[in-house]
Amino acid sequence: MNTQLTEVIFTLVNTQGSAPGQQWKIDNQNTIRIGRAPDNDVVVNDPMVSRHHIDLHKIDDLKWQLVNRGTNGTFVNGILVSQSLVTSESVIQMAQGGPTLKFQIYTSSIVANPDAASLPPIPPIPQLPQVGGQAIAPTVVCTHVGNPPGNLFCIHCGQPAVQVQQFIRQYQVLRTLGQGGMGTTYLAWDKDGGQPGRPKMLVIKEMNADMAQIEKARELFEREARILKNLQHPGIPKYYDFFVEAGKKYLAMELIHGQDLEKRIYQQGPVPPSQAIEWAIQTCDVLDYIHRQHPPLIHRDIKPANLMVRTLNNQIVVLDFGAVKEIGTSAGTRIGAEGYCAPEQYRGQPCTQSDLFAIGPTLIFLMTAKNPMDFYHLSATGYQFKVDNVPTIAPRLRATIEKATSTKVGDRYQTAKELSQALLACL
Repeated sequence: MNTQLTEVIFTLVNTQGSAPGQQWKIDNQNTIRIGRAPDNDVVVNDPMVSRHHIDLHKIDDLKWQLVNRGTNGTFVNGILVSQSLVTSESVIQMAQGGPTLKFQIYTSSIVANPDAASLPPIPPIPQLPQVGGQAIAPTVVCTHVGNPPGNLFCIHCGQPAVQVQQFIRQYQVLRTLGQGGMGTTYLAWDKDGGQPGRPKMLVIKEMNADMAQIEKARELFEREARILKNLQHPGIPKYYDFFVEAGKKYLAMELIHGQDLEKRIYQQGPVPPSQAIEWAIQTCDVLDYIHRQHPPLIHRDIKPANLMVRTLNNQIVVLDFGAVKEIGTSAGTRIGAEGYCAPEQYRGQPCTQSDLFAIGPTLIFLMTAKNPMDFYHLSATGYQFKVDNVPTIAPRLRATIEKATSTKVGDRYQTAKELSQALLACL
């Protein structure tokens, strides 16, 4: 009499702690638990892994249902998921930049008499699959010893001294920088670089696979590439390349060495009004540039998280041009962050003054480290930001913020240059 035996194998292929290659073999279970706690079936001792990070529930011999329970998230084949179907050869990553497991299923038929047959030997650790000819598996580019901890590049040969996560054309992906609803950004090394005005270290933005199925999302991603290609300003990341590889869209652009203002404030606390005003004036300079394009461009997503301050010179760089809209095009998708989005933009009717509106709550956040909505109250003229009780905000600056965030577009500053001059007078 034959019996069907299913064996699941997890292979650790990337982690900050244990060495890659560790395996877990689990026979005939309907539920598998993965996490840092010792009572899990698969125990991965890594600080990025939650105590109970993943539950896997068997559907049949070839399919399992993954449920994320980790606070840092779970990625299946590079896509952030809350639940996902997983099959043999799936790659499961616990947390962004966290340990990665190769998931495999082996099904065998055995006879009732244990002397009549035996299970086939477990195969050696397999190579990770390729997508469009690109290896998903991390590979070590340089093995020279003596490099300081954390060095991205070898001091001996100049090649990447860290594991390369994947290859995208000639670009070697060294690190995942962030993941949003639209795409994932990577730190990459252009091994064929060296072109005039183009560094070998840059940022690659990959459009998420689920977003690629949505026509509007594809339009926004391609628009970002097209617009960046035509913009030249020190406060805007430089465009380098846009291409499609293995059915995925990619945008290569300048790497900005610095920190976005949202993270900076959360880590270091509020800044003095003079510094907040200087950054706001620099942002106005970028807005003035894009508003004077033909046709004028509206950023539509000005907020601290999209304002990067360069480490080198403390200058602002405006990020994320994926929501940019050209004046004169039809009203469409409503885009904007709560607390920073002007009323007319919520209605799907943005204008250049909508970007200026966002400068007001940005200043409030920089000087208080609080959600601007905490200061959004009903007044005689409608809802408006009121910062009378913030002692560090002087009356002149308070009046500037109130005018920039007026409910009616006509009551605001009409140009970025006009707002910049008003802010300069507050210093």
